[in-house]
Amino acid sequence: MVSVETLAGLERRMQVSVPATRVKQQMDARLLKVSRTVRIKGFRPGKAPIHVVRKHYGGQVREEVVSDLIRETFAEALRQEKLMPAGGPRIEPQQSGEPDDLRYVATFEVYPQFALQDVSAIRVSRPSATVTDSDVDTMIESLRAQRPDWTEVARGCQDRDRVTLDFEGRIGGEGFDGGKSENLTVVLGAGRLLPDFEAGIKGAAAGETREFDLRFPDEYQAKALAGKTARFSAVIRKVEEGRLPAVDDTFCEAFGVTEGGVEALRAEVRANMERELAQAVQARVKGQIMEALLAANPITVPNALVEAEIRDMQMDMLRRMGARDARQLPPRGPFEQAARRRVALGLILNEVIRQSGIQPDAAQVQARLDEIAEGFENPDEARRQYLQNEAATRQLQMSVMEDQAVAWIAGRAQVTDEPSTFKAIMNFGAEAASEG
Repeated sequence: MVSVETLAGLERRMQVSVPATRVKQQMDARLLKVSRTVRIKGFRPGKAPIHVVRKHYGGQVREEVVSDLIRETFAEALRQEKLMPAGGPRIEPQQSGEPDDLRYVATFEVYPQFALQDVSAIRVSRPSATVTDSDVDTMIESLRAQRPDWTEVARGCQDRDRVTLDFEGRIGGEGFDGGKSENLTVVLGAGRLLPDFEAGIKGAAAGETREFDLRFPDEYQAKALAGKTARFSAVIRKVEEGRLPAVDDTFCEAFGVTEGGVEALRAEVRANMERELAQAVQARVKGQIMEALLAANPITVPNALVEAEIRDMQMDMLRRMGARDARQLPPRGPFEQAARRRVALGLILNEVIRQSGIQPDAAQVQARLDEIAEGFENPDEARRQYLQNEAATRQLQMSVMEDQAVAWIAGRAQVTDEPSTFKAIMNFGAEAASEG
């Protein structure tokens, strides 16, 4: 017998009663199986009477039978009531008057049921642009700036110079962690040093010593130093001026272009820019579609899924921090809103995929796998290990189907192409323009 009670939100409380005859039948079958191999003192193996076996192993066998029956009957009850649990149930055994009765209460959350809103009402503004010769020129200049030729100079250092120095800082006459370095090489204006530190050494030439006070910002990442003032002594060892390299065969080879010279480099740069532009446009369209789906389909999400997502985000952050101890997990609070958004979008997209009948496109899955594998030292081995991991393969397929769902929606939504430029879409070249 099964009864279901709706609690707050998506939570359900299901009472299940299993007939004593079913419990007894499974108990007897399990005890009979045990009796064939069990060793009990005073009896030959497998020859102990069933009542003796029951006396010795009845309690253990009942625990096993009850565990199996709860698993079986819970699944049966879900099918009977047409419920889809969004997480594992909390099982509470209930007392009954009969020794062979089995009653329990299962409390769990279900997936939300909702009617997907018509995607044809979604409006999308899609930026449209091409990569021009001017864009390629700007990118080439950016590549030149990444590989300047450094020449030692006798003048005082200034922005964009590469400086090699020693320094030592003290607070109240005492040194502190990170307050000392030798032969440190930095490019001034690149943001590696605090602005006040750079101000303290600017204008100094090789061989010159500068002493200055520096107050650490109140929000400084090293909490022990935040808001404190240190006295620094810095010795300039070398000042180098950067000059942009000529765009010649040597320059091309530095970027992996060994044949075809400058024209081949420009062709490769253009191809990369066009690929990045296409990805950026796709990301803009996808972002608008995601926001529109959330706005049109407000749903309640299962807390169990949210908590699992928060945990995944915490573990990902822990790995990015280079830590492994779970006790160092960052607090859950900052992740909750993003986790709820991810879960909601996942449920909505799953409904889109279900209604549209989307299946993972094999070619897209392979292309995505190749893209991932190319980031490893041995791509073939990476592909093999990835395909042997069922969870990783399923995640890859879901990622591809998500993109397919976005494309399916875009094909039915109200999409307007808006003329734009590579620089505007990629936010590229603004700094160079302002510097010029």
